[in-house]
Amino acid sequence: MILKEFLSIFEMTVIGKENVDILGVSYDSRKIKTGFAFFALPGHKTDGNKYIGEAIENGAVVIITTEKQINCTVTQIVVTDILKFMTVFCAKFFDYPDKHLNIIAITGTNGKTTTTYMIESIFKRSNIDCAVMGTIDYRYKGNILEAPNTTPHSLDIYRFMRDIVNSGVKNMIMEVSSHALSLFRVYGIDFDIAIFTNLTQDHLDFHKDMKEYFKVKSLLFENLGKGSKINQKYAIINFDDKYGKKLSKLAMNANIKLYSIDKNTNSDFKALNISIGKQGTSFDLVFNNLKEKVNIKHIGLHNVYNALASFGAAFCSGVSFEAAIDGLNNSVQAPGRLEQIDVKDLDFSVVVDYAHTDDALRNVLSAIKKLKPKRIITVFGCGGDRDRSKRPIMGKTVVEMSDFVFVTSDNPRTENPNKIILDIEVGIKKSHKDNYKVVVDRKEAINEAVFMASRGDIILIAGKGHEIYQIIGTQKIHFNDIEIAKKYVVLKKQKETVQVDNVQEELSL
Repeated sequence: MILKEFLSIFEMTVIGKENVDILGVSYDSRKIKTGFAFFALPGHKTDGNKYIGEAIENGAVVIITTEKQINCTVTQIVVTDILKFMTVFCAKFFDYPDKHLNIIAITGTNGKTTTTYMIESIFKRSNIDCAVMGTIDYRYKGNILEAPNTTPHSLDIYRFMRDIVNSGVKNMIMEVSSHALSLFRVYGIDFDIAIFTNLTQDHLDFHKDMKEYFKVKSLLFENLGKGSKINQKYAIINFDDKYGKKLSKLAMNANIKLYSIDKNTNSDFKALNISIGKQGTSFDLVFNNLKEKVNIKHIGLHNVYNALASFGAAFCSGVSFEAAIDGLNNSVQAPGRLEQIDVKDLDFSVVVDYAHTDDALRNVLSAIKKLKPKRIITVFGCGGDRDRSKRPIMGKTVVEMSDFVFVTSDNPRTENPNKIILDIEVGIKKSHKDNYKVVVDRKEAINEAVFMASRGDIILIAGKGHEIYQIIGTQKIHFNDIEIAKKYVVLKKQKETVQVDNVQEELSL
């Protein structure tokens, strides 16, 4: 594609030849090939301008930057807002693939990942191909790509969309983070359906307060219908959430569909007669004059909300009422979301969950309480270089809703784990509880939890879920909560077997 074709799409300054043929695009200088354009993005840890020389050496013919480069040997494009420009540029470069897709966007603090899995299950059950871009991975038609971010840079999104369109897929389910909305990663994408799950305290290290956090989330809905597609747009909103109520009153070019578990609300999708058990959750799904029993394998009230949102998205995408119900009944759980570890021959349970906000922890612990365990033993910590204000709130919640807590390290990143734990303890002390122990080493904390557990207990290992790494400093090291827990479960089984054998031997004497 010739550079000159891009000149009318955005305000820019071009220094050099305008008839350059652009064969590819990247913001990583190591991935630049001959004929590529290089986006010199600013960053928290480094600056893309430092790698312009390397990009040119690797074959870049165009450099996009916010700063005019002296002695640059190739064409430069200088723009004020490079992130917004990259979105507009890539939309054109990849020939607007969003025009050929039904794109379902899911935003909110909690529930996004599980909702993507539920919608995907409904589509698959209905023999509809779909692609998913979210926290766990990016996937379509058996292709699975690593997910470095919940919502990646716009360049990666448009490349992914072009690939799935070329493969014949016509539906895409996408988690949209508040960071992505703030940083223009989804700017201009023509979404068809937008889901709002909930809004609770998180990311206040990035957004200054909840007011700004909500304002950013609202952008997804305010921009519905502003693209070139002329089909009906839908906003599917959790009306039981206070921010959902606020969102539903905003002006938007979309058909608003509300979901709720309150029988007295005037919502479109309702869940009534909810029953939560060890094997899953059942409820009556009511829509218009239709009612059908739903039985999902997921545990907890929060998953009823996820199921309602998923049903709404599928139905608004053209899936029939009956097929959507069938898809929900056969939906699979997302990895690391109340995922139960195999502890056969032991009389307690171990579950792993990604919960890393106060609201998510409340939801998970409430779901576990419904199972009426003898005790809840929780292992949890808070991430470093992230919102500090939520740490004491999470600490207070966990000790109040658990019988015993091991406060440990999560992904400390460049923070001192002990200082993170001190922040957590501020909240714990407000609860006047002493049912906890600090074990900084996460592996040792899981070990102690497993060996503490006895008949009827449930261990919750919270915070990391599906992650198979721990970030210490700037290094990612392999660490998998499930693997670690299984290891200590096996050791406990072995120890108990030896003890039983010793007792039997003594009795025989």
